[in-house]
Amino acid sequence: MKTTPLRDVSDVMSPNISTVTSNGLELAFESIGDGDPLVLVMGIGAQLTHWRDAFCHQLAARGFRVIRFDNRDVGLSSKLGDARAPDIRKMIVGLLLGRTLQAPYTLLDMADDTAGLLDALDIDRAHIVGASMGGMIAQTMAIAHPHRVKTLTSIMSHPGCVRFMVSDPRALKVLLQRPPRTRSEAMDRAEEFYRAVGSRGFELDLSGTRERAGRAYDRCFYPRGFARQMAAILASGSRREALRYVRAPTQVIHGSVDPLIRPAGGRATARAIPKARLDIVDGMGHDLPQGAWSRIIDAIEANARRAVH
Repeated sequence: MKTTPLRDVSDVMSPNISTVTSNGLELAFESIGDGDPLVLVMGIGAQLTHWRDAFCHQLAARGFRVIRFDNRDVGLSSKLGDARAPDIRKMIVGLLLGRTLQAPYTLLDMADDTAGLLDALDIDRAHIVGASMGGMIAQTMAIAHPHRVKTLTSIMSHPGCVRFMVSDPRALKVLLQRPPRTRSEAMDRAEEFYRAVGSRGFELDLSGTRERAGRAYDRCFYPRGFARQMAAILASGSRREALRYVRAPTQVIHGSVDPLIRPAGGRATARAIPKARLDIVDGMGHDLPQGAWSRIIDAIEANARRAVH
């Protein structure tokens, strides 16, 4: 499949961003700190910068080498330029009717990208931490590449069953509305999204949200990638049975008021994986509020201590 090469990003790429070839694609990544490798996998349409700098440095301070990267079709990584953007609404209807869905790629392909990133960095095994779609990719990696996963942390995600894809209609409406057309509209849209799905028990940093959305727009604006990633989620099916065979120590984290992926999705993930630990964070929505960072990082660190070296 034809891919779009990386553009000249000298004006938006920080000095610490590098690229590697993985699974036939170019992936942009950043490595922070030294120590036990820990890979952060972000959610749908979100760039590596959605893992906040301070969050990554706090993880690094716990003794991890933190690696964050742009998934395929987003940020500074390769774009699948000749793949059509699917009609997501038609795919959702087909899913609800039980039809077999087709997509340009699946979550397994994205898990293979992550494994290829480890190959390129000469890392045998790593702690894999994923949020939202990133949690689905992390789960898939634990299934498909179990020998590469020291521990698994799945945040605000689900095991792929159709019933866990049923969101609060208001949250789903905000997620699936037409893409913004300008930088200003992207900032407005980000604020609208986090007002709809963000935490209720933690302070919402809406001014910071707007600023980060503007910088993300400058770094890379590519809405077709969002549609193809959504198609990958819808077409990948349930992981629940396969998760029974995951042996990596697993931590599941979910917000109690998440309207996009309801807490039942996190509970189902924890039930599916043997000996998984579950932490439902009271007041957290579909975001990573700064007020919950210490609790999330504590859980990641505690789970890492369960790894068999």
